[in-house]
Amino acid sequence: MTTRTPDHARVRPSESVLGDAWTITRRQFWHWRAQPGAFAVGLLFPVLVTLMFGALFGGAIAGPGADYYSFLMPGIFVMAMLFGLETTMTGVNTDASRGVTDRFRSLPIHPAAVVLGRCLADMIYSVLGLLVLMSTGLALGWRWQDGAAAALTAVGLLLALRFALLWVGIFVGLVAPGPETVAAVQILVWPVSMLSNIFVDPATMPGWLGAVASWNPLSATATATRELFGNPTWTAATWVNEHALPLAIGWPVLITAVFVPLAVRAYRGLGG
Repeated sequence: MTTRTPDHARVRPSESVLGDAWTITRRQFWHWRAQPGAFAVGLLFPVLVTLMFGALFGGAIAGPGADYYSFLMPGIFVMAMLFGLETTMTGVNTDASRGVTDRFRSLPIHPAAVVLGRCLADMIYSVLGLLVLMSTGLALGWRWQDGAAAALTAVGLLLALRFALLWVGIFVGLVAPGPETVAAVQILVWPVSMLSNIFVDPATMPGWLGAVASWNPLSATATATRELFGNPTWTAATWVNEHALPLAIGWPVLITAVFVPLAVRAYRGLGG
């Protein structure tokens, strides 16, 4: 009788891992094609948030500088990097609960390729969403002021944050016992985004809460991208504000370094 070699026991060259990952990525493309409504809603939801904050709250929530959209848009870009993680978590969890992941495990596919493929698909989706959101900002009057190189660096920081957060979502989706747990975790998206300097200066918060908001990885990216875009930002002379750029690089590197091996290990342990 022939026994199947466990997927974690196989050794695959790096080019085969990337090829396997791209196969998983294309599978997600097919899902988007089959569900164009959900695809469009995911892209346009951050646009709705932008219009809501700009049109409804813009007169009441004053940021630094005279142009509210110049202050608002980098923060919305950062918030958008957190949005959609629930889709990643739900998709990964659904595949695991329906046995799709078990079928992947029965194939000669490197375990890292399955989670990497999902991450690549969601990164491509994130790039599209960021392009739509930046186009919306330009239509509303937002501009970057410090040249193309600085703007591209800011975009790179945003995507680095998104890449790191996707691995958190993949890990949570793999270890969550069911959709109910995933739904509970989804609730944290809004508190995590609000407990930052995206909309409110941490200096106006109670001391301990302001410290938590200042050290939120979203805050580092928001401050760094505002500076790189040449947009208004909070001016408090704190250590985290003065070192926003290295923190905006360091946080995604740290999160990725922690959650990539955790996600791969969780995938290997499914059904084991």
